[in-house]
Amino acid sequence: MSKKIIQTDDAPAPVGAYNQAVVYGGVLYVSGQIAIKPATGELITTDIETETEQVMENLGAILKAAGTSFDQVLKCSVFVSDMENFGRINGVYSRYFNPETAPARALVEVANLPKYVNVEISCIAAVE
Repeated sequence: MSKKIIQTDDAPAPVGAYNQAVVYGGVLYVSGQIAIKPATGELITTDIETETEQVMENLGAILKAAGTSFDQVLKCSVFVSDMENFGRINGVYSRYFNPETAPARALVEVANLPKYVNVEISCIAAVE
């Protein structure tokens, strides 16, 4: 069994020695996404809701490129720069998942994130 690299122009290009996602054994591992608009490279940090929505859209583009969807996400890891934003981030995040089948999740506050953004999310999903 070999790994398959997932790459789409509909999500930000990697800026280091990593790929947007990797599929192995029916499981998709998606790298952490921040709020970069892929078409322009613009960093979206006007407010935490807009920032979180761009992050989720970037994740969705990668999921789609791998032939899966938010319905098949098994686990998300959410990194935030300020735990006070949890409710606002969660309000946007929860729109992408059915409450009855939502994935497992970890949410942690960190000192800094790439480009000093406020939120970064990675996920693991099943692929058919």
